[in-house]
Amino acid sequence: MTTLLWGALPYTACALLVAGLAWRYRYDKYGWTSRSSQVYESRLLDIASPVFHYGILFVLAGHLVGLFVPASWTRSLGVGEHTYHLFSLYGGTLAGVLTVAGLALLLYRRRTRAPVLRATTTNDKVMYLVLVAAIVLGMTAKLSHTSGDGYDYRATIAPWARSLFTLQPKTALMAGVPLLYRIHTVIGMLLIALVPYTRLVHMFSAPVLYLFRPYVVYRSRDPRQLGPRPERRGWETTRN
Repeated sequence: MTTLLWGALPYTACALLVAGLAWRYRYDKYGWTSRSSQVYESRLLDIASPVFHYGILFVLAGHLVGLFVPASWTRSLGVGEHTYHLFSLYGGTLAGVLTVAGLALLLYRRRTRAPVLRATTTNDKVMYLVLVAAIVLGMTAKLSHTSGDGYDYRATIAPWARSLFTLQPKTALMAGVPLLYRIHTVIGMLLIALVPYTRLVHMFSAPVLYLFRPYVVYRSRDPRQLGPRPERRGWETTRN
């Protein structure tokens, strides 16, 4: 079971992610979208969507730093373990609360607005279930180990995650990890595998190139050129 969960499942999730992205790009380009329901209701969406997206971006940033920045790097920058724990605890909790609040508003909107509810598919329901489980379990695991410097996942989960990229997964590191952290990790891998097959695929279509596009130049017209356009030389209009 240890080998299956921490040695095989991560690569299976990544394979499903890559294969799903390739398949959708090849055969479902027009379906590569968040399937926005703004046309049905926009007041709640204008509040819930930014809250959720900002929250989930902070959550992802925190996971990337926690898993892939070794503790020795942060210590070399003068950030001690206690300081890192406090930043992770309060910053991660705030990001989680924002994400949960935004997601709760989105689910409330989807449940109480009939046109939006009718546009909800079984695929959407599964995605929401896994997403909520991943976020709530992550927050619960974090808040259940707040004494002292908390649980040091950078000594177990983080080295295991980095070892996956060397194709030599250190599965033994996950043996002593608290149960909630292990469940959160498994659900996180399931969420990664689901991304290409749900509306979450739109995260890979962020308009990054928009930041580097040329400026659009606007020029005012000469007031003397306003009004009817002057006739140009050419064939004369015939009249019957």
